Amino acid sequence: MAQFIDRRLNPKDKNLGNRRRFIDRVRNHVKSAVDEAVKRRGIANADREGRVTVPADSISEPAFRHAREGGRRERVFTGNKQYHGGDRLNKPPSGGGGGRGRKGAKEGDGEDDFVFVLSREEFLDIFFEDLELPDLVKRTLKEIAATRPHRAGLSVTGSPGNMNVARTLRNAMGRRLALHRPTDAEIREIRGRIFELEAIAAPSDAQRQELVALRAELEARQARQKLVPYLDPLDVRYNHFEQRPEPNSNAVMFCLMDVSASMREREKDLAKRFFVLLHLFLMRRYDKVELVFIRHTHQASECDEETFFNSRETGGTVVSTALVEMKRIVEARYPAADWNIYAAQASDGDNYSGDSANCADLLENDLMPHCQYFAYVEIIDEEEAQFLTNDRTGTELWQAYRGVAETCPNFAMKRISGPGDIYPVFRELFSRSLESADG
Repeated sequence: MAQFIDRRLNPKDKNLGNRRRFIDRVRNHVKSAVDEAVKRRGIANADREGRVTVPADSISEPAFRHAREGGRRERVFTGNKQYHGGDRLNKPPSGGGGGRGRKGAKEGDGEDDFVFVLSREEFLDIFFEDLELPDLVKRTLKEIAATRPHRAGLSVTGSPGNMNVARTLRNAMGRRLALHRPTDAEIREIRGRIFELEAIAAPSDAQRQELVALRAELEARQARQKLVPYLDPLDVRYNHFEQRPEPNSNAVMFCLMDVSASMREREKDLAKRFFVLLHLFLMRRYDKVELVFIRHTHQASECDEETFFNSRETGGTVVSTALVEMKRIVEARYPAADWNIYAAQASDGDNYSGDSANCADLLENDLMPHCQYFAYVEIIDEEEAQFLTNDRTGTELWQAYRGVAETCPNFAMKRISGPGDIYPVFRELFSRSLESADG
């Protein structure tokens, strides 16, 4: 029976099985650290590896130790010059013992927390847990599917179109020199001398002997040329190419979000997870993914990521202003002929009365013809999710977007009340991507 041993090394030279068991053991701390990292990091670098701190008492293991008080001691240690076997000693006063401890002290070292590094794979595994992604989608997001051939040295096998002519001729010349193959110039020189001797009407004995010797040498050199070919299959070298991950083109991802007072920290955290998931999907398909953040209340503006997630403003909510701002930016900087345009919008569903029809008109006529995909999530409370189970009911904005979804196949919408509700928004997007990859 075959046995397989995993010898892949990890930090501190621990094997993969031990590392996984350790992460499972301190999973609560690791999960908290990952959640905090997602909130702290930007969308573009949310999946990078990071340091995780685990309190020392979480990884301590039970162990037997000699009691500091009581018990019987009969050992005499090397270097002792004061006591002898059989001497009786008084017990140390309570609390006077040394050793390590968790409390601070004026002298000595305290007990530090344990710090280790999560790899990108481990970080994504834990990040995907709450999102309830299928295993196939997890593997797809963690790898880059698109590849292109890159030069990777030479090979002795390959197609004729990939032959490296310069290296092949260099190898052939070296082999001919090593095997002393006569050159064509040497053959021509001997033939020329033979013609000169044959043209003499009355050659002398020396010339006749020279002619015989030259004919024999010519025959030997020609035989040597046939024995050592000019080009041998052993000389041929081919350019070798290997497939390296290389996404194919550029994409821009628009992040639109209501930043009024109704969008609290919980709603913004769910929105950020939603944006991170879409960004991870785009990064495996495109070489360059630019991020554009548009926030809005009753008016919209482009901003940086820090302001997008952390700034809160007061005022009404007019969603169409964000779509108008997106249209303006697309026309100014991201023409559809050169960019793959994706958009993700997060809102709690509130909108100024009568503005939802404007949103639907902007999407259908101005944005959706140029977008590869537009995903809308409406973030609701867990209590609301219990009775909002039918997509036919909802706010005015929700009803307007339902009409867009019926006419535009590249528009998706979903209500979410927790991280596990985010993936269904992308189900159609992932399935289309996998079908195109299989085809």
